[in-house]
Amino acid sequence: MQMKSLFNLATLGLALQASQAVLGADACDRACLEGFVDRYFDAVIDNNPAALPLAADVRFTEDGQRLVIGDGLWNTMKAKGNYRLFVTDVKASQVAFIGTIQEDHRDPALSTMALIAVRLKVENQTITQIEQVVVRNENSAKNVDAMTVRPGLLATVPPAKRMSRDELIRVSNLYFSGMQQNDGRGEYPFADDCDRIENGGRATNNPTPAGETRPDPKTANGYSGQWSCEEQFQSGLIHFVHRIRDRRFVAVDEERGLTFSFAFFDHPGGETRNFETPDGRKVSAGPVQPWTWQLAELFKVTDGKIHEIEAILQRSPYGMNSGWSTWEEGMSDQMRDVSME
Repeated sequence: MQMKSLFNLATLGLALQASQAVLGADACDRACLEGFVDRYFDAVIDNNPAALPLAADVRFTEDGQRLVIGDGLWNTMKAKGNYRLFVTDVKASQVAFIGTIQEDHRDPALSTMALIAVRLKVENQTITQIEQVVVRNENSAKNVDAMTVRPGLLATVPPAKRMSRDELIRVSNLYFSGMQQNDGRGEYPFADDCDRIENGGRATNNPTPAGETRPDPKTANGYSGQWSCEEQFQSGLIHFVHRIRDRRFVAVDEERGLTFSFAFFDHPGGETRNFETPDGRKVSAGPVQPWTWQLAELFKVTDGKIHEIEAILQRSPYGMNSGWSTWEEGMSDQMRDVSME
């Protein structure tokens, strides 16, 4: 009788496990989502869309242009690079990635490196959206490829200190709001250890070259890469960033305190280059021509402060759209959380 009862309990346990497996068969956890990025790159390298589980209406953009699957980078990518940084949003079934790749433009024996940002939307184990930005700057790509992902970006936030996705996005967006027409008087939630990397180069906290004097944020006529994140913003010298628009937050990793965004920085030139610093000094700075930067940018936010910023960027046609927004959305400087859409 006891053996029969044990047998029945074991059978029931196996049945429950089988049931849970069926119920969760379409779920995609962190490893699953990040695995889809590798599967995607492998298919692109082979130019073999059939190797992927693609939705019938899958949407694909590259550098803001909607393309047919199999076009664009699919024709030129030859290998994955060494640098790999994920923002994995299990709740939204989205994964965003910054890394390096190799392309072949001339001869099979020769390859060039590029930077790439990719976002995949995965539903029911099927890819429904692919968005990517390819930055073809070989020197920057080589710099990034030689980098090690900063440990802080991978560190897990203790459960008791985790911020909500809404709050993570709100704090991250203060970076964009504080840089747009920067006046030195905004809310700048930077931690003391905040550092920013752009295209593999340090944009903050650079050492002062030997024989030079560190620029003074209160007297300099242009912002300096030797300053901290907060000093740069408090200087008011980034005012020439006239508009930061189409601010799309596409992935949030609450476990690691990470957000991932796509955005455009507009520099109209002309009179927008002329402004006053917080102490009243008149300054001219910024591009002399209408100029737009297309960016993929991620933020590490803990305890309400921005600790790490990492971006890849390239110049795009002035006023360009992402391919995922209406014209009105694309020209707006309002933050949009599209991660759960």
